[in-house]
Amino acid sequence: MGGLRKVGASFVVPGAAGVAIRDRLKHLTPQDEEVLRAVGAHQGALASRDLKARCADGLQHSAETWASRKRALTGVSSSRIAGAITKAAHDQWALARRCQTAHIQQLEAGIKTLRHRLSLPIGEHGTKRAAGGYRSKSEWFRKSRRLAMLEHRHNAAVTDRQAGRVRVVRGGKRLLNTRHHLTRAQLTEEQWRERWKAERWFIAADGESGKRFGNETIRVTDTGEVSLKLPAPLAHLANAKHGRYILTTRIGFAHRGVEWADRITANRAVAYRIHLDTNRGRWYLTASWQRPVVQTIPLTTAQARGMIGVDTNADHFAAYHLDQHGNPIGNPHRFPYDLSGTAHHRDAQIRHAITRLINWTKRTGVAAIGIEDLDFTPEKTREKHGRRKRFRQLISGIPTGKLKARLVSMAAEQGLAIVAVDPAYTSKWGGQHWQKPLVTPHRKMSRHDAAGIAIGRRALGHSIRRRTAPPPHDQSDRAGHRTVQASRVSRGRDGNRPPATDHAPGDVPPNGKRTRGPSASKTVRDAPSTHNWVQDSLMHTG
Repeated sequence: MGGLRKVGASFVVPGAAGVAIRDRLKHLTPQDEEVLRAVGAHQGALASRDLKARCADGLQHSAETWASRKRALTGVSSSRIAGAITKAAHDQWALARRCQTAHIQQLEAGIKTLRHRLSLPIGEHGTKRAAGGYRSKSEWFRKSRRLAMLEHRHNAAVTDRQAGRVRVVRGGKRLLNTRHHLTRAQLTEEQWRERWKAERWFIAADGESGKRFGNETIRVTDTGEVSLKLPAPLAHLANAKHGRYILTTRIGFAHRGVEWADRITANRAVAYRIHLDTNRGRWYLTASWQRPVVQTIPLTTAQARGMIGVDTNADHFAAYHLDQHGNPIGNPHRFPYDLSGTAHHRDAQIRHAITRLINWTKRTGVAAIGIEDLDFTPEKTREKHGRRKRFRQLISGIPTGKLKARLVSMAAEQGLAIVAVDPAYTSKWGGQHWQKPLVTPHRKMSRHDAAGIAIGRRALGHSIRRRTAPPPHDQSDRAGHRTVQASRVSRGRDGNRPPATDHAPGDVPPNGKRTRGPSASKTVRDAPSTHNWVQDSLMHTG
């Protein structure tokens, strides 16, 4: 056991700090679309110019340089629009900086693995915790070349980071590279150009508390009227006072509409963003605002009514209901999803699976969901898993970040807490201690279902193993209680054990009654018991 890593403590995940809702801008006139395109193109060019200036500043960025950039933009737009553009450029530079750090860490992990394997003799076998040498001289040579390539990339990335240099593409690097593969993407050059321009537009504004309806640049009234403050060069397109353009459409947010209406009527800040979905040819308006920091419930409160243990897999959630003592209740539940196809399809599949999971959790009456604190960032490299390409694709396909964010935000709306647990050994120990004992003729248990039990028990603060020390002589407790039992404060701990149910072992039917009379046991007394939670009394023969 000395080689096992230390298991981290479970904790309640903080709730979401922001809200975003979206509605479609329907029935826009050609004049409306022309104005939106003109505003987006003009402000998008300003945003590209400002992002270039921000990247040029690098580590020399300061409040003075920020103010200088904002003053330069105010003359060709407005003060509020300039503030939104400079803030967006700063956020994008900071995001690129964090991604650069993660890239360096990933390169360092790959270099470390390659150096270790190259230092071993060819053909040397590895262990469960460390890979062995390469299989042939040819593979050793190819990996040595790859090591040199990774070291070169690492040196370049470290040099860029020390100089404060980042590489950012407005519109996205993936869409930019699609320009060279139009046939594979099934796009014409005109279609790609339209999508590229739309992604580089900038029609967004931050909210301002105390201002009318919470936003002066993009204003949405309580009646659903949408108007924009036009930049100075486009003021001639205004159809209302003070250089504003009012769209002919009316919106009404179906999701969180009441919460949104409460904010704008109180003149609290709401940020808006307008964008065009070129695939559907539809315009959308996204409203977002920040929430006050909500104190999470204590871990003991989340554990009071039991737990739902959830094992996250590439195509489904495996969930099991556990009581407060860590005993599984009922049968396992699975909530499938399909992560193939477009990003919108994957996102919809995740939302649907999480919705079903939360609805079932509410019916069970528990107050929390236990889930692994997964992070596959260092696990996706070729050096980590070698030839196991399908496994690398499998773990790369699990959207852990998006899944955790959506689960936390959706569960909070239903009054459920999320308990994150250390993922160490949950699948292995769950399958070892829970998969076989729970299999019956009417219940099938997979390794994932057993892992859900292990996760739930760890979230409840119990050990994964059912009983850590079997009786030394027989199945009675005359040698003392087993080391994992109900605590002294648990009600009913001294009561009679329930009769055998559908989880009884081999010779006990689901109704709990034996079909044959008592007989001398042929089981070796030193062998561990195969019973789950039911411990029969000794059977005496006359």
